[in-house]
Amino acid sequence: MTDTIRAGVIGFGLAGRIFHTAVISATPGLELAAIVQRKGDEAAKAYPHVPIYRSIEELLADASIRLVVVATPSFSHFEVAEQCLRADRDVVVDKPFVLTSEEAEKLIHLARERKRLLTVYQNRRWDGDFKTIEMVLVSGELGRLVTYESHFDRFRPQPRREVWRESGGPGGGTLFDLGSHLIDQALTLFDKPESLFASVRTQRDNGAADDAFDITLFYPRFTAYLRATMIAKAPGARFTLHGTEGSFVKFGLDPQEAALVGGATFATPGFGTEPEAAWGKLYLENAEPESVETEVGDYRGLYANVRDALLGKAKLAVTPEQAWRTTRLIEIARESSSQGRALPVDFSGQP
Repeated sequence: MTDTIRAGVIGFGLAGRIFHTAVISATPGLELAAIVQRKGDEAAKAYPHVPIYRSIEELLADASIRLVVVATPSFSHFEVAEQCLRADRDVVVDKPFVLTSEEAEKLIHLARERKRLLTVYQNRRWDGDFKTIEMVLVSGELGRLVTYESHFDRFRPQPRREVWRESGGPGGGTLFDLGSHLIDQALTLFDKPESLFASVRTQRDNGAADDAFDITLFYPRFTAYLRATMIAKAPGARFTLHGTEGSFVKFGLDPQEAALVGGATFATPGFGTEPEAAWGKLYLENAEPESVETEVGDYRGLYANVRDALLGKAKLAVTPEQAWRTTRLIEIARESSSQGRALPVDFSGQP
């Protein structure tokens, strides 16, 4: 009996093409066994030896496929994930998990009932810069943390209203798209905040979906600021940390996504490695600024963990309960923004 896990990916847009099929294919112990692309032949050209189906039902008819990845538009995540769980498949859902905490709760209960693995693709826990932030915090060099600031800035001044994510329909907007990453990272580092204040807005002319947000998470002795915008020709620092003993500042985005979009693979020499010019700076009192080498990022870590969890060799890193918390904070952020006030964070309804 082989330990290789056969996986099928539903959807071949950016998520399916870059973040799932490419990563699964490069992860030992996983086999890309099928792709669902309803229209077009891009998947067949990219993976000529992999079966391409036109419907989810065709994929689920193959009983050898154990793991199914939901890489469809966000508004369909709940329906597709539910279908796959009811077909007794283990499921990875691309971020954002689902659109409401109620939907998240239903999927969690269904996964428990069917005894299936359920997780969300929070790949940016495996960004090199985030791994470096974890290392800096563990080192204690900053002293007691006072401020944590995380930006995801882009410059796309013209809305693409023909794209579902920017059309103004359900599941679109920057808060779902980028906020799910920044919130998950903050919860991974610091757990539950006491309260939250948010501004979620549309900055671009003729924009139909939210394209900027500022979220403030209040903790007992420090504050976390999560920010994103589509109008930042000069992006702010990706991470800024201030502590009682010093600061750490890191500019630039993890290089993995751009490399994959550009045609590189995980086998490309130096993949996931940042040049020294992009390393963050550590500022300590009575010392010269020190460059801190960025840890090597590797999105395969998420799928390797899923593989090991399915084989009973490791605990699941991204649990569905954590994904519920991220979904709930997105809901509270929208409520805070619409009310113009800080709101308490209550996770008592967590399934």
